[in-house]
Amino acid sequence: MTTIDDVLQTVPEPAGADIRVEPVRYDHEGTALLGVLAKDAAIAGPRPAVLVVHDWHGVNEHVEARVTMLARLGYVAFGADVYGEGVRPGDDTAGQVAGSFYQDLPLMRARTQAGLDRLRADPDVDHSRIVVMGYCFGGSAALELARTGADVVGAVSFHGNLLAHDPSDADAIRAKLLVLTGASDPVVPDEKVAAWQDEMRGAPHVDWQVVTYAGAMHAFAVPGTDAPDHGAQYQARADRRSWQALEVFLAEVFDEELGGL
Repeated sequence: MTTIDDVLQTVPEPAGADIRVEPVRYDHEGTALLGVLAKDAAIAGPRPAVLVVHDWHGVNEHVEARVTMLARLGYVAFGADVYGEGVRPGDDTAGQVAGSFYQDLPLMRARTQAGLDRLRADPDVDHSRIVVMGYCFGGSAALELARTGADVVGAVSFHGNLLAHDPSDADAIRAKLLVLTGASDPVVPDEKVAAWQDEMRGAPHVDWQVVTYAGAMHAFAVPGTDAPDHGAQYQARADRRSWQALEVFLAEVFDEELGGL
């Protein structure tokens, strides 16, 4: 079985790098939040940055692995905490906790914005080159943040729920969008993908793309997920391909040469 450490090792630490990964406390309107920041201290000066939003389990070792991988690629990466410090639900309560935010999208957006604000406060961040991304719940949150007109150049959803809005607020989107979804994901069936795409077509200025992975279920990029009876299962092939798609997307929106900063 593929582990989180196996995935982490797919992005090796560059020679001479000094990767620092540390918890960061911040808050949103009095609610204590605990995220995780990763960056290469051997790189001088502001650089592109990526905000990573957790799945329905909250900030955990998967988030830490992903921000570390991004730091190894030369970015400043911050794993935002939407739930609140100490709120790290298990499988039995994660749906309930995540559902409370789906039922209060303004709060989901505000908590994601708080993570963006904390990332922007880091002195090593180039404010003109920030992308937000997330997994499952976090993918939805990334797209919801983009709908606010947030000052990010890109938003990426890994197997996130696609929420079409009526009335639509897609006109506010300024970011380029990348949606990475599973062809066998019961949470995001074809009709949801089609409805979301139709909404985006109504905002012709938005640059969006959808990539669908054959046989991939929900949570295909979260190692350790193994609940096919519930439509969720890790798939190494889709995980690998989606991460490659992310790297290409980041290089494009950050105007980099693919393969490094």
